[in-house]
Amino acid sequence: MAHINVLADDVSLDEPLLVEGLPGVGLVGKITADHLVDEFEMVHYANVHCEGIPRVAVYADDDVELRTPVRLYADEERDLLVLQSDVPIHPQAATEFAGCIRGWFEDDGVVPIFLSGIGEEKTDEVPRLYGVATGDGGSLLEAADVGRPTEMGIVTGPTGALMNDVLEHGLTSVGLVVQSDPKFPDPEAARVVIKQGIEPLTGVEVPVDDLVDHAEEIREAKQQLAQRMQEVDDESTQAQPIRMYQ
Repeated sequence: MAHINVLADDVSLDEPLLVEGLPGVGLVGKITADHLVDEFEMVHYANVHCEGIPRVAVYADDDVELRTPVRLYADEERDLLVLQSDVPIHPQAATEFAGCIRGWFEDDGVVPIFLSGIGEEKTDEVPRLYGVATGDGGSLLEAADVGRPTEMGIVTGPTGALMNDVLEHGLTSVGLVVQSDPKFPDPEAARVVIKQGIEPLTGVEVPVDDLVDHAEEIREAKQQLAQRMQEVDDESTQAQPIRMYQ
């Protein structure tokens, strides 16, 4: 049965912001989520048991304990949650997964920050970032001075399904879309998401030196997952422009 199994009952949160870290284009969400969990030494708050999550167990380097592939981490002091996933969610199962997670958002007053890369060839310029929203999320973006989209677009895959479900049920959420490498893990895009999006939205300062100093190591570490994402389906999480006239 689909459910969120809370492990840390002693953690108290008050309508927290949640950073969604599902793997997608450039692995922007995955890199961002992993960095936040590691940087703040966040508490393993809950395991996510939803339809659509592969029935596998994962383990970490130098740790004998098995873990579920999708987990929630919490930082009580910063009133912050992170959804961390070690596996891709298959697009065909995205709807069931979205309904399970959204129900928990609603019950616990969670405001999600969805992350998506928009695949574009890399340049020497800083990756562009803009925000989208549902409910009262627009005011959060305005207060954080996050820019608006410059073209029409669509978010696909599991993150797109989550956004659609939240929109359908009238909940507040924010989406951050960043220009990212379409083929390889992109730590620089994750850095932009953190500094230009997550920091002003949460009011939490996040050190990102490791993302810059160890960018090549991060790319290599995440490359296998990126390849698996390409094998899953062309409809993995990503933002795409919709050009009406071309």
